[in-house]
Amino acid sequence: QVQLVESGGGLVQAGDSLRLSCAASRRAYSNNVMGWFRQAPGKEREFVAAINWSGDSTFVANSVKGRFTIIRDHAKNSIYLQMNSLKPEDTAAYYCAARNSIVLRTTPDTYDYWGQGTQVTVSS
Repeated sequence: QVQLVESGGGLVQAGDSLRLSCAASRRAYSNNVMGWFRQAPGKEREFVAAINWSGDSTFVANSVKGRFTIIRDHAKNSIYLQMNSLKPEDTAAYYCAARNSIVLRTTPDTYDYWGQGTQVTVSS
């Protein structure tokens, strides 16, 4: 069974930090590229960050570069998104995703599995 479960969202103030977690089933996690996307109300889902299987290659969107970091933990079949210096424009539902490939991609339709999302709200 394929399962991705996000956690860690919440309401914070601008400048605060949050760490999102995504626990994946083995089928979704093993040998796959993993990523984070976000979607604000009335907007399209956008890429945030992705990480390869070994964890030694990552790609982060320009809008969050220098503030967000993606990491993965094989022992826990999990990935994380460390978000620092949060801004009101980071407010969105954040989704964990996995793709059956070793190649990093940034477009949502190239990912095969999705979580239900966790809400992040940043107040000014």
